[in-house]
Amino acid sequence: MTLLDTGQSVDNAAPAQPVQADPAPAGGAPLPPLCVDLDGTLVLTNLLVEGTIAALTNRRLVTQWPSLLATSRAGLKRKVAAMAPLDVSLLPYNRALLAHLHQQKAAGRRLVLATAADRQVAEAVADFLQVFDEVIASDGAHNLRGEAKAAALVARFGVGGFCYAGNDASDLAVWRVAHSAVVVNAPQSIAAEVARFMPVEARFDERPSPLRAALSAMRPHQWAKNVLVFVPMIMAHAVTSLAAWGDAMCMFAAFCAMASGIYLFNDLADLAADRQHPRKRRRPFASGALPLIPGALLGGVLMLTGLALASLVGASAVIGVYALASISYSLALKEFPLVDVFMLAGLYSIRVFGGGVATGHWASLWLLAFCGFLFLGLALIKRTEEMAAVARSGGERVAGRRGYFPGDVQILQSFGCASTFASGVVLALFVASDAASSHYTMPGLLWAIVPLILFWECRLWLSTARGHMHDDPVVYATRDWVSWIVAACILAVVTAASLGLPLMGHHP
Repeated sequence: MTLLDTGQSVDNAAPAQPVQADPAPAGGAPLPPLCVDLDGTLVLTNLLVEGTIAALTNRRLVTQWPSLLATSRAGLKRKVAAMAPLDVSLLPYNRALLAHLHQQKAAGRRLVLATAADRQVAEAVADFLQVFDEVIASDGAHNLRGEAKAAALVARFGVGGFCYAGNDASDLAVWRVAHSAVVVNAPQSIAAEVARFMPVEARFDERPSPLRAALSAMRPHQWAKNVLVFVPMIMAHAVTSLAAWGDAMCMFAAFCAMASGIYLFNDLADLAADRQHPRKRRRPFASGALPLIPGALLGGVLMLTGLALASLVGASAVIGVYALASISYSLALKEFPLVDVFMLAGLYSIRVFGGGVATGHWASLWLLAFCGFLFLGLALIKRTEEMAAVARSGGERVAGRRGYFPGDVQILQSFGCASTFASGVVLALFVASDAASSHYTMPGLLWAIVPLILFWECRLWLSTARGHMHDDPVVYATRDWVSWIVAACILAVVTAASLGLPLMGHHP
């Protein structure tokens, strides 16, 4: 029975008799017990932060949120563990350290999970891994971190009676009373200090570069969507205006910063769902490559940057609505069938609208109607591919509680194809309208865009049906050479129609 099992205070408990090291196998020297920290050491994440995020992003627990404020640190851990149990089978374990623990176990060494995490979480991890002989953890009254953990381990094993595996400055107090150390993903200054006052049995440094992980979490490849802010300026034939280009670039940067900040918060909210996804589980937060708290702070800085940039071009309200809609989508609206795809279409369209506000060349109703149907079709492609992937894997639901089932694929395809051709109809009606005649020297040439757009959209649907679609069709298109050829052809047609240039041998 551990000290915390007795319910006694670490400071007031009678000294426990140190546990002797297990006899070494095959007549070797005795091996002191190896006590292993959990957060940041055995798992590449912080379980209290994860649990708190899970509790605060679950609207079903909203009535329990106030209870998290009036409690001690140990009490907070106990309440979070009860409110939002984590699936320990999906946690990002330190595989190299885990392999080392299995080797030590095979050598006859006693292994102890010694963590400041709540006992409920710690025992779930120990039960899953089946490698630890004992668990020492916080119990709802005592928070075993730093000096408190050192006191608990000394009471259990004696000064110098154990080896300790840790990762940060709070573990220095434990290392100072340990026999030896295992240093895991610790800053160089911490590792050097530990090495100065005790032997280091092993060191593991496998966490990827935080800067590289942060950049990956920002998803710069998604910034391609934000080129939509240039569309109103181009459609208004203001491509020769340096002022318009400057305003559009500022709005482009604002959307990039805001979107990246929201992606970071989305990934925090979707940790559990991402870890169940065959590809998304490699995202920086889900894999443990990016620490949760620094990542959240980066997200906040990016969102404030986006708001500041948009205010420079008088579009702060637009970027604010975009942020509010995106966060609402991530926290709740994505769970409602059809509402989610209409929200996605709106988030695409607001980029076009924002580009018009920033440059002063407002998007026409024709343009907004075309974009609405086009982006609704793309959103339905995204959702159809997700559901088709679930069907191929034999699953029943998409991780993250989306309100769709594999049997919905056919009706989603029908909705999407209808929206695709509706966008073509709107475009054709625009080409035939007086608005096109008043803005283009040769509006008849614009008819060539209609089949080009329909060909491109139909090809995306065909790729989706064949299982080749990326989960985001816009990102897929940016990497697709056929899409680039179609875009070049559309640009050539628009240029010819605007300037009255001869096209394919025709002379006006």
